[in-house]
Amino acid sequence: MRIAVFGVGGVGGYFGGRLAQAGEQVIFIARGEHLETMQKDGLRVDSTKGNFLIKPVQATSDPRQVGVVDIVLLAVKAWQVTEAAQAMRTMIGEETGVIFLGNGVDAVAQLVAALGAAHVLGGRCQISALIAAPGQIQHVGIEPRVAFNELDGQSSQRVERLRQAFERAGVSVTIPEDIQAAIWEKFIFIAATSGLGAITRAPAGVFRSIPETRQMLEGAIVETVQVARGLKINLPENIAAQTLATIDGIGAEIVASMARDILAGRPSELGAQNGAVVRLGLELGIPTPTHTFIYASLLPSELKARGELRS
Repeated sequence: MRIAVFGVGGVGGYFGGRLAQAGEQVIFIARGEHLETMQKDGLRVDSTKGNFLIKPVQATSDPRQVGVVDIVLLAVKAWQVTEAAQAMRTMIGEETGVIFLGNGVDAVAQLVAALGAAHVLGGRCQISALIAAPGQIQHVGIEPRVAFNELDGQSSQRVERLRQAFERAGVSVTIPEDIQAAIWEKFIFIAATSGLGAITRAPAGVFRSIPETRQMLEGAIVETVQVARGLKINLPENIAAQTLATIDGIGAEIVASMARDILAGRPSELGAQNGAVVRLGLELGIPTPTHTFIYASLLPSELKARGELRS
């Protein structure tokens, strides 16, 4: 398949790298020193599942140079989705599918508004990975998995072809019948771990083990589940317990990407994660006190990182 990976951070670099390693025609869209190093030295991926190097690499900063592709794997930050959708238009052919693998629950609607529903699939991934240095991705934890499907749950040739590509790449892949529910299942996990990691400035092993912060963690999970149910998302009855068990099972050293960004003073996905729970809760009339506290507490540093707060 001809696959464009739009955004080459931990997610795009790892999964795009695995697809390229397996022989798929992958074109990476990146920028800055990261792009320059990839073009010169290739894309290096260090992983608990085996290190590898993709060289030479097809990489550019200009989507107009790519041409039409079969699939776009969109792996930018949540606040960059609309801008990326506009930039990728020249890559979209009649049958092209676009899958957002990042965090949050707003991207599908944003992509549909920008590109039309026929081009948008739902997707999610599970991994903890980051840019360790220009041209180098480090997979630090969590078994890499992807899930995607057409929004209506109907089978399609493009979904089947991409499933086979990921399987050839050795990546665990599932095709959920209800992809919106699958996206929300991840969102319940990521909003809780991101918020707790950022506000405690600690990895998962710390905030899940202290009784006071564990209580906050459980509250954050329950609030997001209540919002999802208010939106008629079809979640398992025991999703809160499942999510907490998942968090208990991840590596003690894991820090979510949103928390890493906040701790480093970079713009983060605060508005698309904890902020989204607060916003949707207000719209539905569902109280979200834990997420409201997290969002309000982190908002000053977020505004400062975005240059919107005078110090």
